[in-house]
Amino acid sequence: MVLKSPTIRHRRLGRELRRLREEAGLTPERAAQHLGWSRSKLNRIEIARIKVTPSDVANACDLYGADSDTKTMLIQLGREIGHRGWWAAYSDVLAGTYVSLEADAAVIRTWEPLLIPGLLQTEGYAQAIISGGRPGLDEAELRRRVSARMQRKVTLLGSASTLHVLMDEIALRRPIGGASIMIEQLDDLIQVSGWPTVTVRVLPLTVGSHAGLDGSFSVFSFDEGDPDVAYTGGAAGEAYLEDSSQVRDLTLGFERLSQMALSPEESVALIAAARSDHEQDP
Repeated sequence: MVLKSPTIRHRRLGRELRRLREEAGLTPERAAQHLGWSRSKLNRIEIARIKVTPSDVANACDLYGADSDTKTMLIQLGREIGHRGWWAAYSDVLAGTYVSLEADAAVIRTWEPLLIPGLLQTEGYAQAIISGGRPGLDEAELRRRVSARMQRKVTLLGSASTLHVLMDEIALRRPIGGASIMIEQLDDLIQVSGWPTVTVRVLPLTVGSHAGLDGSFSVFSFDEGDPDVAYTGGAAGEAYLEDSSQVRDLTLGFERLSQMALSPEESVALIAAARSDHEQDP
């Protein structure tokens, strides 16, 4: 099942309403009939495909026999679904689904075979990446995209989320933007690697062929029992995956890559070595 746009709170609300309905012994057809809804509306609410009003939540809770605390909590959860995150101001340049998953996640695991991951990029590196990938951008849009990426970095690294990053050594070696930008980027990467909520590990070039050559991906894990969500993206498009077998495959792939990667301490040493090599570039 491919996730289109619902946030974690949206999915949690739908799942809780479905649980209450099932505990009340009501089929979807009977529940929809009592609520005056179509069967389609009830289904779309339970799978988080449409927004739900506070009165809809209240009526469903009353029908299902939910206690007052549960009813209050779910009505509030429904209201929170419509709240605009910081990324709403950058909706023209950011994928809201991805950033909202980042914001809600307790643990993020991300693999990047080609570049320094976006969450750890410096401003100069990000500008070189974005301008290189989108050569037709005017100066104003380029600045806006870089600003959005820096806001994303500051917001997430300042949160309580735990970030596990795996990257290929080639990301350290490719001279994006020139030696000075790479030195600044690798200095920043070494500093962030020491943060208690961030783990950075590098897959050395000596590994050769491995399971991560198909492309980058991320796996998001959440509190309160919400199922993991995975993301894969590339030139052909992006996908948000909820199917447990697909998410499990990517999680196992991340674990296999972790087993081949250097330790955090060895990774910092390799980053420092790559920095020295860039320093010697003409």
